[in-house]
Amino acid sequence: MKVYVVDASVAVKWYLPEVHAEPAARLLAEEYELHAPDLLLPEFGNILWKKFMRGELSQAEVRSIAKALAVVPLRIHASQPLLEGAVELALRTSRTVYDCLYLALAIHLGCALVTADDRLHNALQASSLSSYIRHLGGS
Repeated sequence: MKVYVVDASVAVKWYLPEVHAEPAARLLAEEYELHAPDLLLPEFGNILWKKFMRGELSQAEVRSIAKALAVVPLRIHASQPLLEGAVELALRTSRTVYDCLYLALAIHLGCALVTADDRLHNALQASSLSSYIRHLGGS
């Protein structure tokens, strides 16, 4: 079984017709074990809210998608034990602590973070952390 950490940029593609939605959907197959810090939940909700505010989703769609996330086989981890490592990674990489919480979990689990965030992926590609990050379009 392949183990990955996924971020909100991947999770939202499970429900919306965005670029790389197909590879995101493939991650839901039984051969993958998916993990995320609890930060994914408010980030996911905020993405839906922004799409509602821009008129891209109705209130009913936002509610339905938010409810659907609860049935995804996603192992949620508390952020608190990851915070110290995430802060250190943020200081080292000049990336946000938010992004580094996902990365800290991937390092802790010894797996890769799968993201659709081009800036995060590109910023870490040439670093010593490159083995811990994969772009959704290339996974």
